[in-house]
Amino acid sequence: NKDGKALTGDELLTFVNNKLLPTLKEITVTPDTPISKAIVKDAFIDTNNYMKNGVLLRQVVNVVDEVDFTDPKDRHLFGDIYESILKELQSAGSSGEFYTPRALTDFIAETLKPKLGEKIADLACGTGGFLVSSLNILKNQVKTVEDRQKYNDAVFGIEKKGQPYILAVTNLLLHDVDNPDIIHGNSLEKKVTEYTDDDKFDVIMMNPPFGGSELPIIKQNFPTDLQSSETADLFLALIMYRIKDNGRVGVILPDGFLFGNDGAKLNIKKRMLKDFNLHTIIRLPGSIFNPYTSIDTNILFFDKKGSTKQTWFYRLDMPEGYKHFSKTRPMKLEHFKPVRDWWNDRHEIQDEDGNYKSKAYTPEELADNDYNFDLCGFPTETEEVLPPMELMDKYTKERANLNAQIDKTLAAVKKLLEEDD
Repeated sequence: NKDGKALTGDELLTFVNNKLLPTLKEITVTPDTPISKAIVKDAFIDTNNYMKNGVLLRQVVNVVDEVDFTDPKDRHLFGDIYESILKELQSAGSSGEFYTPRALTDFIAETLKPKLGEKIADLACGTGGFLVSSLNILKNQVKTVEDRQKYNDAVFGIEKKGQPYILAVTNLLLHDVDNPDIIHGNSLEKKVTEYTDDDKFDVIMMNPPFGGSELPIIKQNFPTDLQSSETADLFLALIMYRIKDNGRVGVILPDGFLFGNDGAKLNIKKRMLKDFNLHTIIRLPGSIFNPYTSIDTNILFFDKKGSTKQTWFYRLDMPEGYKHFSKTRPMKLEHFKPVRDWWNDRHEIQDEDGNYKSKAYTPEELADNDYNFDLCGFPTETEEVLPPMELMDKYTKERANLNAQIDKTLAAVKKLLEEDD
């Protein structure tokens, strides 16, 4: 109230530690409690106050109190700040797995073109990046009160881990979703054959966790031919059971899926080509997920509109001037311009060395290749192997050339110094 009676110092610390936090941790939550309220308990259940200076804590409270969350301007600004905090998680050790670069989520959402009235899902949603990218497209379609309700009900997410679940709910609240439909749980814990039409979605976009493994009991939720020890494979199988007829999918998968030919991967690929339209695979440049992982990744676009007639592969090369992406030089949406230009004018592209940068393959051709989808990949550097005497002679000549260049540079520097004298 700014009347000079506000708690501060030790009194404020005592209130926060002994009354506020214990009360928030013990909030009663029922199945009918809106998630916007239930999330408070989730957020504070494992929280402790590590601030020992009550005067500084008072100053922090005063600054936060100046934010007016009912003001659209303040709310939008806070949303931007929150998003930058999530971005910082990308380099925060194990937390990096929760964040997919915004350029990737925006590109996939733009490509799938979600519409108001459709149900959009991410079955391992992390901090909600794909859902927010979808909402940013949908908000431009809101014209009426009815549209506003459709916007509020548009997205659905499931997240297994507690921290990103809380971050995802908060992220959606900050993007004007009144009661986010986010579940704290594991998407793989239910038998896929039990899903009904009400459990299916018009659009699924996701970056499933890869490199992990699930317990044998989880694998039993899938038909025998689709049971895999790789988490990403199970999520891809799950998508097949949770996408509606005519539904659209964009999913990020590691290179291991493309060239893998173990039982489950092989069966998933066969089913994708037979029961779905796997129309496009984008080979992504490396280091997109640095520093969390250096695994090479791809985007698979498919829909449930009949079987595959042909699958286009397109290699997105590293942008000019980039050797790799990093925290200070991340991938940007503009780097997808070559894909966008090619998307509506698909044609074969061949490198100077004869390798393909873009090419379409029929299911029969993919089958003849033993379902190895590692096509239109990045050129690998090959090292020239010479006989020992030739190798020594080559190094001697290279060293002589380098020494000559160094001598020339030193002479130029010396001349400049003499001129200054």
